[in-house]
Amino acid sequence: MKTCFSTGLILSILVSLSSFPAVAEKGSADQLLKLSYFSSATQKNREYFVYLPVGYKKSQEKKWPVMLFLHGHGQRGNGQEDLDYVLVHGPLMEAWIQRRELPFIIISPQLPVKFGIEGVEEDHSADPIPARLKKGVPERNYGFKSPIPIDRQNSEDFPDGPHSQFKGYPDFDGWINIHEELLYMVDTVLKEYRADSDRVYLTGVSYGGYGTFHMAAKYPERWAAIAPIVGTGKIVDAKKLADARLPIWMFGGGKDRTVKPHWLYQMAEALESEGHPALRFTVHEDMDHDAWKRVYEGEDLYNWFLRYTSNKRP
Repeated sequence: MKTCFSTGLILSILVSLSSFPAVAEKGSADQLLKLSYFSSATQKNREYFVYLPVGYKKSQEKKWPVMLFLHGHGQRGNGQEDLDYVLVHGPLMEAWIQRRELPFIIISPQLPVKFGIEGVEEDHSADPIPARLKKGVPERNYGFKSPIPIDRQNSEDFPDGPHSQFKGYPDFDGWINIHEELLYMVDTVLKEYRADSDRVYLTGVSYGGYGTFHMAAKYPERWAAIAPIVGTGKIVDAKKLADARLPIWMFGGGKDRTVKPHWLYQMAEALESEGHPALRFTVHEDMDHDAWKRVYEGEDLYNWFLRYTSNKRP
């Protein structure tokens, strides 16, 4: 196993990095790094993934766009041996496991278990860690099936899912509890790698969708564009996001019983009412809570991100 090294600080340390071997043309292979840091939220050493795309080592002058991905509730862990669970979903899975040549440096942290929803615990056995094959790619998992018909209806009438008690935007802990650590990871990548500070994008699914709205509202100037998937934001933040002219593409699942579509409609309507100039809202009517699988498997979101820079907003 190849080992890389870098330095930096977060409240105390950043030292060791390790990478997994990648199979590609010499000088152009992609690379998956584990970066260590000290977490002020847990008072423990933790790690996060940084993915360097195909061509990064070969193109010495190019600056690459950056994508911060926030996973869902089910992939929380200790940031050590649990970290590989963040490979289950999202753009990092697409790039590393499915070997897609996504032109982004991808940052993928893991949320500590302590910042979870009471009564909704982890079951990692339901999401086995995907393996990067020496040749080819593993079969995709299309596991979510729903008996709800494809029929536009009031999602308040859907059968209750595990989060139905929240009735929209719940007041819970989550990614916002480690917001300083997330910014530290972004700043470390901008400093230590050939990354473009004007093209930093933010996306997340479910719990990470809520986290995406959290981070966007708290630091709207840090992102060139955001894409929360099956997660919504606080109505009170709509004006701030609209005034920042931050491009937003929201996604929902038409059959979603976990984060019901009408919760997302409320936030989309609030953003539109505040005059947001760059809002997109897509509901995949035939998809359940895992609508992110289709979104990240496609090309549209990645191409849309690259239309925007921090100094080029609508």
